[in-house]
Amino acid sequence: MKAKLLSVAALALMIALGTSCSQKNDQDAKIQALEDKIAQLEAGSSSITPVNAQTTQTADPSTLGAFEFSEMEYNFGTIKEGEVIEHIFNFTNNGQAPLVISNITASCGCTSPDWTKTPVNPGEKGFVKVVFNSTAKSGAQAPTVTIQANTNPTVTRLQMKGTVTPGAGAAGAPVGPVKR
Repeated sequence: MKAKLLSVAALALMIALGTSCSQKNDQDAKIQALEDKIAQLEAGSSSITPVNAQTTQTADPSTLGAFEFSEMEYNFGTIKEGEVIEHIFNFTNNGQAPLVISNITASCGCTSPDWTKTPVNPGEKGFVKVVFNSTAKSGAQAPTVTIQANTNPTVTRLQMKGTVTPGAGAAGAPVGPVKR
């Protein structure tokens, strides 16, 4: 009985080893095939275009506006916490088509933008107004607004920068929740 059990165990062990060796050979063959494909791609100068790639065309300058800002960064200096700073960035459309601002986003909730909502014809002027509220802010600050428009490049960034000193009420105020 023990001999029969030992022979069955030995047979199972040989089958397991044979299977693992064949799996290793299959894996080695797959790895070699992948390495061959990589070598072919590296050797050839053909480029592979991803399936989801989109074709791009150079934009026709006659369909684009062009920002020319008098300044793209405004330094508001040092202010006290809680002060609100407003600055208007003026621009001229130096493009060949009406400039249309499609969207402007602020870098944080402390900054709110306003802008010329109508198309700005070539040679005409427009504005981007940025309001920065320094409440609950301290230290160096650099809020930005990102403009999306029919320009090349399509994204333009304006920045305000300065330093906010803690207000009188903030000096002795506890940080975090207050236990009562």
